[in-house]
Amino acid sequence: MPLFTSSTRSIPETGDVPRHIAIIMDGNGRWAKKRFLPRIAGHKRGVEIVRNTVKACTEMGVGYLTLFAFSSENWRRPAEEVTFLMQLFMLALEQEVAKLHKNNIRLKVIGDRSRFEAKLVELIEHAESLTHGNSGLTLTIAANYGGRWDLLQAAHRMLEANPGRALTFKEEDLEPYLSTCYAPEPDLFIRTGGEQRVSNFMLWQLAYAELYFTDTLWPDFNTMALKRAIKSFQERERRFGRTSEQLKKNA
Repeated sequence: MPLFTSSTRSIPETGDVPRHIAIIMDGNGRWAKKRFLPRIAGHKRGVEIVRNTVKACTEMGVGYLTLFAFSSENWRRPAEEVTFLMQLFMLALEQEVAKLHKNNIRLKVIGDRSRFEAKLVELIEHAESLTHGNSGLTLTIAANYGGRWDLLQAAHRMLEANPGRALTFKEEDLEPYLSTCYAPEPDLFIRTGGEQRVSNFMLWQLAYAELYFTDTLWPDFNTMALKRAIKSFQERERRFGRTSEQLKKNA
């Protein structure tokens, strides 16, 4: 069963610091284009921002950070860019996992691995195994991930585990099979780069997340930009279906 409360069935714990932040890291290519650089330069810079964001979240007490690195729709990009992104992912795993482990960070990778090269799958499995017992920040990388894929694979696994059962399933029956069943639902969703949509990311899990959109391109999304997003979150009234009067009464 899931370890955390579902926001649609009961009221989850809340606080000034989001327990779980989910980010669509958008704008690497545009950042590079503005500087007359190849798109891959933006992706390289984007990895540095990931490193800084992980450090900042750890220092601020965020428990879970989920980053949308490569969507199931990103295979439509130019072949050379896709190849570079896969190579960059492998390089990051080779270079960063030992550091994550040293800093007590648990790494999870969610998404359909069937299109990945065997070497990449091996690196993912090694990273998850190495950091499995760590108790600090849980860093989740969504790669070849889509929210609809997540719901479909969860439904398939649920049905396989419950043969012969039909028309009696509830939310809590599906949740253990979602890719992020180990994490609370995101409190704060951030998208950089100016677009204002969720782009097939964590469709089930974002039900009651606070949405924050910024024009800042991901390679420019520094610690101050993250703090601005969290400040915006702190100024929101999180009602989860209740009225403002009820919140004040229970304060």
